[in-house]
Amino acid sequence: MASTDVPDLVAEWRAKGAPTKVDGHQLFVVEQGPADAPVILLLHGFPGSSFDWRGVASRLAKQWRVLTFDFLGFGLSDKPRDSNYTLFEQADLTEKLLADRDVTRALLVAHDMGDTVAAELLARSNERRSDFDWPGCVVTNGSIFIDMAQLTAGQQALLALPDEPLTESLGAAGLSAGLAASFPPDRPEAAELESMVWLTQHAGGDVLLPRLIRYIEQRRRHQPRWTAGLCDFPGPMVAGWGDLDPIAVPAMADQLGALRTEQNLPVEVIHWPDLGHWPATEDPARVASLVATHASVWL
Repeated sequence: MASTDVPDLVAEWRAKGAPTKVDGHQLFVVEQGPADAPVILLLHGFPGSSFDWRGVASRLAKQWRVLTFDFLGFGLSDKPRDSNYTLFEQADLTEKLLADRDVTRALLVAHDMGDTVAAELLARSNERRSDFDWPGCVVTNGSIFIDMAQLTAGQQALLALPDEPLTESLGAAGLSAGLAASFPPDRPEAAELESMVWLTQHAGGDVLLPRLIRYIEQRRRHQPRWTAGLCDFPGPMVAGWGDLDPIAVPAMADQLGALRTEQNLPVEVIHWPDLGHWPATEDPARVASLVATHASVWL
Protein backbone atom coordinates (compact mmCIF):
# COMPACT_ATOMS: atom_id res chain seq x y z
CA MET A 1 0.00 0.00 0.00
CA ALA A 2 1.26 3.44 -0.82
CA SER A 3 2.50 5.74 1.86
CA THR A 4 0.02 8.27 3.19
CA ASP A 5 2.61 10.98 2.52
CA VAL A 6 1.61 12.43 -0.83
CA PRO A 7 4.60 13.43 -2.98
CA ASP A 8 4.76 17.16 -3.63
CA LEU A 9 4.35 16.77 -7.39
CA VAL A 10 1.22 14.67 -6.91
CA ALA A 11 -0.23 17.13 -4.39
CA GLU A 12 0.27 19.96 -6.87
CA TRP A 13 -1.45 18.02 -9.63
CA ARG A 14 -4.30 16.82 -7.42
CA ALA A 15 -5.04 20.42 -6.43
CA LYS A 16 -5.76 21.26 -10.09
CA GLY A 17 -8.54 18.69 -10.44
CA ALA A 18 -11.39 17.00 -8.65
CA PRO A 19 -13.11 13.61 -8.42
CA THR A 20 -16.12 13.54 -10.72
CA LYS A 21 -18.92 10.98 -10.78
CA VAL A 22 -19.15 9.32 -14.19
CA ASP A 23 -21.53 6.39 -14.65
CA GLY A 24 -21.34 5.51 -10.97
CA HIS A 25 -17.55 5.80 -10.68
CA GLN A 26 -15.41 8.59 -9.29
CA LEU A 27 -12.90 9.65 -11.92
CA PHE A 28 -10.21 12.21 -11.20
CA VAL A 29 -10.58 14.98 -13.79
CA VAL A 30 -8.44 18.03 -14.52
CA GLU A 31 -9.83 20.76 -16.76
CA GLN A 32 -7.73 23.82 -17.57
CA GLY A 33 -7.83 26.75 -19.94
CA PRO A 34 -10.58 29.05 -21.25
CA ALA A 35 -14.02 27.49 -20.82
CA ASP A 36 -15.18 28.68 -24.24
CA ALA A 37 -12.08 27.54 -26.15
CA PRO A 38 -11.88 24.45 -28.41
CA VAL A 39 -11.19 21.24 -26.48
CA ILE A 40 -8.07 19.08 -26.41
CA LEU A 41 -8.52 15.68 -24.76
CA LEU A 42 -5.42 13.96 -23.34
CA LEU A 43 -5.56 10.18 -22.74
CA HIS A 44 -2.85 8.53 -20.62
CA GLY A 45 -1.24 5.10 -20.71
CA PHE A 46 -0.44 2.10 -18.51
CA PRO A 47 0.40 2.15 -15.65
CA GLY A 48 0.37 5.94 -15.64
CA SER A 49 -2.27 8.58 -15.11
CA SER A 50 -3.23 12.10 -16.13
CA PHE A 51 -0.25 13.21 -14.03
CA ASP A 52 1.96 12.20 -16.96
CA TRP A 53 0.38 14.95 -19.08
CA ARG A 54 0.72 17.78 -16.57
CA GLY A 55 3.58 19.58 -18.32
CA VAL A 56 1.84 19.35 -21.68
CA ALA A 57 -1.57 20.33 -20.31
CA SER A 58 -0.33 23.49 -18.59
CA ARG A 59 1.26 24.73 -21.82
CA LEU A 60 -1.73 23.95 -24.02
CA ALA A 61 -4.17 25.49 -21.51
CA LYS A 62 -2.88 28.96 -22.33
CA GLN A 63 -4.95 28.80 -25.52
CA TRP A 64 -7.26 25.78 -25.41
CA ARG A 65 -9.66 24.09 -23.03
CA VAL A 66 -7.64 21.04 -21.99
CA LEU A 67 -9.33 18.03 -20.45
CA THR A 68 -7.57 15.04 -18.99
CA PHE A 69 -8.52 12.39 -16.44
CA ASP A 70 -7.43 9.15 -14.81
CA PHE A 71 -8.94 6.06 -16.38
CA LEU A 72 -10.89 3.78 -14.06
CA GLY A 73 -8.37 1.79 -12.02
CA PHE A 74 -5.57 4.31 -12.45
CA GLY A 75 -4.09 7.26 -10.56
CA LEU A 76 -6.58 9.06 -8.34
CA SER A 77 -9.71 7.50 -9.86
CA ASP A 78 -11.73 4.69 -8.30
CA LYS A 79 -10.08 1.27 -8.34
CA PRO A 80 -12.86 -1.30 -7.93
CA ARG A 81 -11.65 -4.88 -7.58
CA ASP A 82 -14.62 -6.38 -9.42
CA SER A 83 -14.18 -4.48 -12.70
CA ASN A 84 -12.88 -6.18 -15.84
CA TYR A 85 -11.25 -2.91 -16.98
CA THR A 86 -11.89 -3.43 -20.66
CA LEU A 87 -10.77 -0.80 -23.14
CA PHE A 88 -14.36 -0.70 -24.36
CA GLU A 89 -15.46 0.38 -20.87
CA GLN A 90 -12.70 3.00 -20.72
CA ALA A 91 -13.97 4.36 -24.06
CA ASP A 92 -17.55 4.35 -22.73
CA LEU A 93 -16.48 6.34 -19.67
CA THR A 94 -14.54 8.77 -21.85
CA GLU A 95 -17.61 9.46 -23.96
CA LYS A 96 -19.82 9.86 -20.88
CA LEU A 97 -17.36 12.24 -19.24
CA LEU A 98 -17.31 14.39 -22.38
CA ALA A 99 -21.08 14.31 -22.70
CA ASP A 100 -21.50 15.33 -19.05
CA ARG A 101 -19.33 18.38 -19.80
CA ASP A 102 -21.21 19.21 -23.00
CA VAL A 103 -18.17 18.43 -25.13
CA THR A 104 -19.08 17.14 -28.59
CA ARG A 105 -15.88 18.08 -30.43
CA ALA A 106 -12.30 17.55 -29.28
CA LEU A 107 -8.80 16.97 -30.58
CA LEU A 108 -7.67 13.51 -29.45
CA VAL A 109 -4.15 13.22 -28.02
CA ALA A 110 -3.07 9.89 -26.58
CA HIS A 111 -0.22 7.82 -25.18
CA ASP A 112 0.35 4.07 -24.77
CA MET A 113 -2.89 2.36 -23.65
CA GLY A 114 -4.66 5.63 -24.38
CA ASP A 115 -3.78 5.17 -28.07
CA THR A 116 -6.05 2.14 -28.15
CA VAL A 117 -8.87 3.90 -26.31
CA ALA A 118 -8.52 6.61 -28.95
CA ALA A 119 -8.65 3.91 -31.64
CA GLU A 120 -11.93 2.63 -30.20
CA LEU A 121 -13.38 6.13 -30.09
CA LEU A 122 -12.37 6.66 -33.73
CA ALA A 123 -13.76 3.24 -34.72
CA ARG A 124 -17.15 4.23 -33.32
CA SER A 125 -17.00 7.48 -35.23
CA ASN A 126 -15.98 5.67 -38.43
CA GLU A 127 -19.00 3.38 -37.97
CA ARG A 128 -21.27 6.40 -37.39
CA ARG A 129 -22.08 5.02 -33.93
CA SER A 130 -20.87 8.17 -32.19
CA ASP A 131 -22.04 11.76 -32.08
CA PHE A 132 -18.55 13.05 -31.25
CA ASP A 133 -16.54 15.05 -33.76
CA TRP A 134 -12.81 14.33 -33.75
CA PRO A 135 -11.11 16.98 -35.93
CA GLY A 136 -7.75 15.24 -35.62
CA CYS A 137 -5.72 12.78 -33.58
CA VAL A 138 -2.17 12.76 -32.20
CA VAL A 139 -0.81 9.45 -30.95
CA THR A 140 2.43 9.03 -29.05
CA ASN A 141 4.38 5.91 -28.09
CA GLY A 142 2.10 2.94 -27.61
CA SER A 143 1.79 -0.62 -28.88
CA ILE A 144 -0.73 0.19 -31.59
CA PHE A 145 0.41 -2.96 -33.43
CA ILE A 146 0.70 -5.44 -30.60
CA ASP A 147 2.49 -8.09 -32.67
CA MET A 148 5.44 -5.67 -32.95
CA ALA A 149 5.62 -4.88 -29.22
CA GLN A 150 8.73 -5.80 -27.21
CA LEU A 151 7.21 -6.37 -23.77
CA THR A 152 9.44 -5.79 -20.74
CA ALA A 153 10.21 -8.55 -18.27
CA GLY A 154 7.90 -6.84 -15.79
CA GLN A 155 4.99 -6.76 -18.24
CA GLN A 156 5.50 -10.41 -19.11
CA ALA A 157 5.61 -11.34 -15.42
CA LEU A 158 2.32 -9.54 -14.77
CA LEU A 159 0.66 -11.22 -17.74
CA ALA A 160 1.82 -14.61 -16.42
CA LEU A 161 -0.09 -14.05 -13.18
CA PRO A 162 -3.76 -15.06 -12.78
CA ASP A 163 -6.29 -12.45 -13.91
CA GLU A 164 -7.24 -11.44 -10.38
CA PRO A 165 -6.11 -8.93 -7.73
CA LEU A 166 -2.98 -9.80 -5.79
CA THR A 167 -3.19 -10.60 -2.10
CA GLU A 168 -0.40 -8.17 -1.25
CA SER A 169 1.38 -5.13 -2.65
CA LEU A 170 4.13 -5.50 -5.21
CA GLY A 171 6.15 -2.98 -3.21
CA ALA A 172 7.52 0.40 -4.21
CA ALA A 173 10.97 -0.95 -5.07
CA GLY A 174 9.65 -3.46 -7.59
CA LEU A 175 7.30 -0.94 -9.17
CA SER A 176 10.07 1.63 -9.38
CA ALA A 177 12.39 -0.80 -11.14
CA GLY A 178 9.67 -1.85 -13.57
CA LEU A 179 8.81 1.72 -14.50
CA ALA A 180 12.44 2.77 -14.77
CA ALA A 181 13.00 -0.02 -17.30
CA SER A 182 10.59 1.70 -19.70
CA PHE A 183 12.61 4.96 -19.63
CA PRO A 184 16.03 5.76 -21.12
CA PRO A 185 18.82 5.17 -18.56
CA ASP A 186 19.12 8.81 -17.49
CA ARG A 187 15.38 9.31 -16.92
CA PRO A 188 13.08 10.04 -15.19
CA GLU A 189 14.09 12.28 -12.30
CA ALA A 190 13.71 10.69 -8.88
CA ALA A 191 10.74 12.86 -7.86
CA GLU A 192 8.92 11.96 -11.08
CA LEU A 193 9.43 8.25 -10.59
CA GLU A 194 8.42 8.44 -6.93
CA SER A 195 5.19 10.19 -7.93
CA MET A 196 4.36 7.65 -10.62
CA VAL A 197 4.91 4.79 -8.17
CA TRP A 198 2.78 6.50 -5.51
CA LEU A 199 -0.08 7.01 -7.95
CA THR A 200 0.12 3.36 -9.05
CA GLN A 201 -0.04 2.18 -5.44
CA HIS A 202 -2.69 4.71 -4.37
CA ALA A 203 -5.82 3.02 -2.97
CA GLY A 204 -4.21 -0.38 -3.50
CA GLY A 205 -3.96 0.08 -7.25
CA ASP A 206 -0.81 -2.00 -7.59
CA VAL A 207 -2.62 -5.17 -6.56
CA LEU A 208 -4.87 -4.65 -9.60
CA LEU A 209 -1.98 -4.59 -12.09
CA PRO A 210 -2.37 -8.26 -13.15
CA ARG A 211 -5.92 -7.37 -14.22
CA LEU A 212 -5.23 -3.91 -15.62
CA ILE A 213 -2.49 -5.24 -17.88
CA ARG A 214 -5.02 -7.52 -19.62
CA TYR A 215 -5.50 -4.61 -21.98
CA ILE A 216 -2.59 -6.20 -23.87
CA GLU A 217 -4.62 -9.39 -24.37
CA GLN A 218 -7.58 -7.26 -25.46
CA ARG A 219 -5.34 -5.57 -28.02
CA ARG A 220 -4.42 -8.98 -29.43
CA ARG A 221 -8.06 -10.09 -29.67
CA HIS A 222 -9.32 -6.87 -31.22
CA GLN A 223 -6.28 -5.71 -33.20
CA PRO A 224 -8.13 -5.64 -36.56
CA ARG A 225 -10.83 -3.39 -35.14
CA TRP A 226 -8.39 -0.95 -33.57
CA THR A 227 -6.08 -0.95 -36.56
CA ALA A 228 -9.08 0.03 -38.66
CA GLY A 229 -10.03 2.68 -36.10
CA LEU A 230 -6.68 4.40 -36.60
CA CYS A 231 -6.13 3.64 -40.27
CA ASP A 232 -9.63 4.39 -41.58
CA PHE A 233 -10.16 7.62 -39.65
CA PRO A 234 -10.68 10.20 -42.41
CA GLY A 235 -9.35 13.14 -40.44
CA PRO A 236 -5.70 14.14 -40.02
CA MET A 237 -3.42 12.07 -37.79
CA VAL A 238 0.05 12.61 -36.39
CA ALA A 239 2.32 10.06 -34.70
CA GLY A 240 4.98 11.58 -32.45
CA TRP A 241 7.38 8.81 -31.48
CA GLY A 242 10.31 8.53 -29.11
CA ASP A 243 12.76 6.23 -30.89
CA LEU A 244 14.44 5.07 -27.65
CA ASP A 245 11.26 3.22 -26.66
CA PRO A 246 12.15 -0.39 -25.75
CA ILE A 247 8.49 -1.49 -25.93
CA ALA A 248 6.56 0.36 -28.65
CA VAL A 249 9.31 0.32 -31.23
CA PRO A 250 9.53 3.19 -33.76
CA ALA A 251 8.59 0.84 -36.62
CA MET A 252 5.02 1.00 -35.27
CA ALA A 253 4.75 4.68 -36.14
CA ASP A 254 6.13 3.98 -39.61
CA GLN A 255 3.60 1.18 -40.07
CA LEU A 256 0.76 3.53 -39.16
CA GLY A 257 2.09 6.07 -41.62
CA ALA A 258 2.39 3.50 -44.38
CA LEU A 259 -1.13 2.09 -43.89
CA ARG A 260 -2.75 5.52 -43.92
CA THR A 261 -0.67 6.63 -46.89
CA GLU A 262 -1.89 3.58 -48.85
CA GLN A 263 -5.43 4.91 -48.38
CA ASN A 264 -4.46 8.50 -49.23
CA LEU A 265 -5.41 9.61 -45.73
CA PRO A 266 -3.60 12.52 -44.03
CA VAL A 267 -0.79 11.39 -41.76
CA GLU A 268 2.50 12.72 -40.45
CA VAL A 269 5.09 10.64 -38.61
CA ILE A 270 7.61 12.48 -36.43
CA HIS A 271 10.52 10.63 -34.85
CA TRP A 272 12.29 11.95 -31.74
CA PRO A 273 15.69 10.16 -31.66
CA ASP A 274 16.47 11.31 -28.11
CA LEU A 275 13.16 10.43 -26.44
CA GLY A 276 11.80 7.13 -25.18
CA HIS A 277 8.46 5.60 -24.23
CA TRP A 278 7.19 8.61 -22.26
CA PRO A 279 7.60 11.70 -24.52
CA ALA A 280 5.13 13.86 -22.56
CA THR A 281 7.05 13.20 -19.35
CA GLU A 282 10.53 13.36 -20.85
CA ASP A 283 10.04 16.57 -22.86
CA PRO A 284 6.61 18.14 -22.26
CA ALA A 285 7.54 21.37 -24.06
CA ARG A 286 8.32 19.49 -27.27
CA VAL A 287 5.14 17.43 -27.13
CA ALA A 288 3.04 20.49 -26.32
CA SER A 289 4.58 22.30 -29.28
CA LEU A 290 3.68 19.42 -31.60
CA VAL A 291 0.08 19.37 -30.39
CA ALA A 292 -0.23 23.15 -30.49
CA THR A 293 1.05 23.33 -34.05
CA HIS A 294 -1.68 21.01 -35.26
CA ALA A 295 -4.39 22.25 -32.92
CA SER A 296 -3.97 25.71 -34.43
CA VAL A 297 -4.96 24.23 -37.80
CA TRP A 298 -7.45 21.57 -36.82
CA LEU A 299 -9.47 23.35 -34.14
